[in-house]
Amino acid sequence: MRIDEPGNLVPKTVDQNSCLPSIVINGAKLHAETFGNPNDPIIFVLHGGPASDYRYLLNCKEFADNGYFVVFYDQRGTGLSQRFPRSYYTGIQTSFDDLNGVITHYRKSPTQKIFLLGHSWGAMLAGAYINQYPTAVNGAVLAEPGGLKWKDVDEYVKRSRKMDITGEALNNATYMDQFLTGKEDEHAILDYKYKLLASTGDENDNVGNEGLLPFWRPGFVLQDVYFNILKKENSDWTPHLKQFTTKILFIYSERNKPYGLDHAKQVSSAFPNVQLFETKGAGHDMLSFPTGWKNTHPTILDYFNTLK
Repeated sequence: MRIDEPGNLVPKTVDQNSCLPSIVINGAKLHAETFGNPNDPIIFVLHGGPASDYRYLLNCKEFADNGYFVVFYDQRGTGLSQRFPRSYYTGIQTSFDDLNGVITHYRKSPTQKIFLLGHSWGAMLAGAYINQYPTAVNGAVLAEPGGLKWKDVDEYVKRSRKMDITGEALNNATYMDQFLTGKEDEHAILDYKYKLLASTGDENDNVGNEGLLPFWRPGFVLQDVYFNILKKENSDWTPHLKQFTTKILFIYSERNKPYGLDHAKQVSSAFPNVQLFETKGAGHDMLSFPTGWKNTHPTILDYFNTLK
């Protein structure tokens, strides 16, 4: 038995486990789940990372109790969705195309309203998608996107991710190098080692989180490739945002000191109509832990209801 056989190091993906809920979008089998009435206005929940998955955002299924159809999916190459070779990814247009495909898959009619709720990288994806397709959605909630320009992303990441070279998570990962050295497309090994880096939550104090996030499986290759692409292209997803005149809800948290009001204003300034909201008593993952969710959920619901 090989250690990197499906299911040994990390959970199987949907193409390896037919029991998991999934949809096929643009040739990729994506892990997906829905809550609510399919005919209601749709909220598409976009997870962070991009190497994470939607498990840590499942609080958002509560919007189904308020007349919304809530759609979750693990983005291509991460979570429990199908993996692809590093060479497959040439730009984030892949993520735009997948989001278009997911919307088309679930939308019942052209008049059914479409909302995006993105967190961290997911909020970056939501903003970039709106920049690319300014008339495609009816509203959006962006929760602490690192930035919509590479410069802002780079500066925020440097402030928020200070890994101690003597820290337990890094020691775990480097120790495992003695036994597991994954090649560039050995996803199970690479995802397992990346999971070790997140196993102790070394950055939680820095960004104000209450604890470790629940997640199924990271996607190391996607994370590595996308950040290299953003850096190389010096990405800027703001030129067409002025065309989106609907108010967006832009959320930042009280306890994420590397982010703060100044960064929130800077990143959100590309939108012409913004409601800034600070989640009290929470850090970067304000949608996942009890205090942050309790203090944020009503404002998000009010925002969606005004556009419903």
